Amino acid sequence: MKQAAFGEGNQHLSPREQLLRPMIDAIAQTMDLYGANFSYGQLYGIMFFEDKPMTLEEMKQVMNMSKSNMSYGVRSLIASRMVTKLDEKRERKELYVAETDFFQAFKNFFTLKLQREIDVMQEAMGTVMPELQELIQAKDTPEEERQACQRDLDKLQHAGEYYDWLQRFVSGLEEGEFFGGAGLPGKE
Repeated sequence: MKQAAFGEGNQHLSPREQLLRPMIDAIAQTMDLYGANFSYGQLYGIMFFEDKPMTLEEMKQVMNMSKSNMSYGVRSLIASRMVTKLDEKRERKELYVAETDFFQAFKNFFTLKLQREIDVMQEAMGTVMPELQELIQAKDTPEEERQACQRDLDKLQHAGEYYDWLQRFVSGLEEGEFFGGAGLPGKE
């Protein structure tokens, strides 16, 4: 289990901040399970409980990280749509805010990750499958090689069915199909 990075050794944490430390680490651990950097998960957790937008400098102070690492972490969270950069500024500094609706955060995070998987695999299969088909049909392909190619093609066709299903799932997530059609649970 990873330790809390924010406020380490800080005796001036409020009772609320002390109570939230395990929750922030739990958020970071769950994000870590899905391939997000643990420290960036902690940053998201901190921002999740923050009642106002934060600047990079404020995040840096809370997380005790370098400004460059903090900037990279924020860009990563923005890319996964867990954090948004606001148009407004505070004292000429950029402001950032976390997505606090877990349903929306789930939708944002997983549609991006799953769509990336779909795109990578379908592109590879789109290249490999026709070439396997050519080897199968080529007159000079040895029978043992032809059979191996056919088995591989069958596996990839089955995988293609999975990625077609996964694309429908991702599209359904994006369209709100799994959250009551018109929106997310609890929202009318």
